[in-house]
Amino acid sequence: MTIQPIRLFGDPVLRTPADPVTTFDKELRTLVRDLTETLLDQEGAGLAAPQLGVGLRVFVFDVDDVVGHLINPVLSFPDEKEQDGPEGCLSIPGIYIDTKRRQNVIAKGVNEYGDPIQIVGTGLMARCVQHETDHLDGVLFLDRLDPDRRKDAMRQIRQAEWYNPDAPPTVKISPHVGGGIFGR
Repeated sequence: MTIQPIRLFGDPVLRTPADPVTTFDKELRTLVRDLTETLLDQEGAGLAAPQLGVGLRVFVFDVDDVVGHLINPVLSFPDEKEQDGPEGCLSIPGIYIDTKRRQNVIAKGVNEYGDPIQIVGTGLMARCVQHETDHLDGVLFLDRLDPDRRKDAMRQIRQAEWYNPDAPPTVKISPHVGGGIFGR
């Protein structure tokens, strides 16, 4: 197990959809352990494989003292309830912006051995699962912001010590059209 460097905003791997996991071997279990160790070291709520430069549909989480992982997640929402609160990202350090998400989520996937698992999350767990699944789709929480919040986030990023203006990142507009939880 090794703590790995986290890729920062602007790295193309963060904008690239990850591939489904098809091989459940020692290498995958090592990835899950590296993700977990890196997450615990950084004291975050979640970390997705692309944030370590690995293009696989794997993420780990540490929410309310529950540490786990999910591979090849598929999300569903049992209701239309929303939450709007601060959200950050280990790939965008020090930036926290109120972000709309669903309040409740059901995430189905598999564990590192290929066994089916399900996470039923509310509040912070729901936010984390949605955020990390977005990473697997090449979507950042910035893409979920309304224009005013996105503008504020970009201002903060440009002022951040870690920001590299020689490699300016792109910000996508959310591919999810219409109103609902994304404020459009």
